[in-house]
Amino acid sequence: MSDRASWRNVFKTSLPVMAGYMVLGMGFGILLHSRGYGPLWAAAMSLFIYAGSMQFVGVDLLSTGAGLLTAAVTTLFVNARHLFYGVSMLERYHGAGAKKPYLIFTLTDETYSLVCGEAGEDLTYCIRLSLLDHCYWVTGSVLGSLLTQVLPFDTTGIDFSLTALFVTVFLDQWMKYSDHRPALVGLGVSGISLLLFGPENFLLPAMAGILALLLLPDRKEVKA
Repeated sequence: MSDRASWRNVFKTSLPVMAGYMVLGMGFGILLHSRGYGPLWAAAMSLFIYAGSMQFVGVDLLSTGAGLLTAAVTTLFVNARHLFYGVSMLERYHGAGAKKPYLIFTLTDETYSLVCGEAGEDLTYCIRLSLLDHCYWVTGSVLGSLLTQVLPFDTTGIDFSLTALFVTVFLDQWMKYSDHRPALVGLGVSGISLLLFGPENFLLPAMAGILALLLLPDRKEVKA
């Protein structure tokens, strides 16, 4: 396969991610601008943080003046799943050399799902796919921020976009898997934490409780 044909193949594979990242990225850029942060902030956060849901959370952390420790712990809990992504890709990325740090950095949920396929055995494919997905997110974020400057746009409710995304993911997982225990644990612990700590402080205790309960060994596994 020629180099051009290879890029074309990777681009076609990444089209679903492009559709999602451009729209969600624009939502992030619009939300960030509504809190007083311009296109340069949108570009920098998407370029150097590149953490989807955490960037939406980061908007609130920035606007409320959250401390460094709170931001670090929140980021760890929100993105803890990436620890497992990285472990599963150790062998596949073993020969990446100097490009390995970038491959690790850009291993988002959507990129991970694509590189886990058969084509993902090719490191060149992984690198190009990771780069394209990253570009989509940065472009969407900057476009969203720029659009709010040239077009009248009512940002009321835009901060609900992340909640809507989480609800969509939750329902998808609920319908896809027969084991609903993780979902019920998440709902139960979050609800209890909300009652105990209030809406401003429930996030970290809820995540810690969910993680602790999900790490408990299953009774069947213990018996085995």
